Amino acid sequence: QVQVVESGGGSVQAGGSLRLSCAASGTIGRLNVMGWYRQAPGKQRELVAEITSGGSTNYLDSVKGRFTISRDNAKNTVSLQMNSLKPDDTAIYYCNFKSAFSSGWGQGTQVTVSS
Repeated sequence: QVQVVESGGGSVQAGGSLRLSCAASGTIGRLNVMGWYRQAPGKQRELVAEITSGGSTNYLDSVKGRFTISRDNAKNTVSLQMNSLKPDDTAIYYCNFKSAFSSGWGQGTQVTVSS
């Protein structure tokens, strides 16, 4: 079992910045992937960014150059720095942890960007 707890989020005007943080605990495999997904009203959940325990990253095209994902393997934490936010970034953001034998989702945190 993996427990995932998120923090951060909130409301900001377009062009502003927010930082999301997430911590995983429990059965943590050394080789794993931590990432952020988001779900806007009426839309499917989509991958925003993910990072492997080796440091490889993958981003949604629409956030490239604006969002940066980073992690601390020693603490099993991952952060998402979001800059130049747009109204289209408004969604509930979920942290995800996955390894070969365990996975978990956070409870979600709201990000609202006003124009």
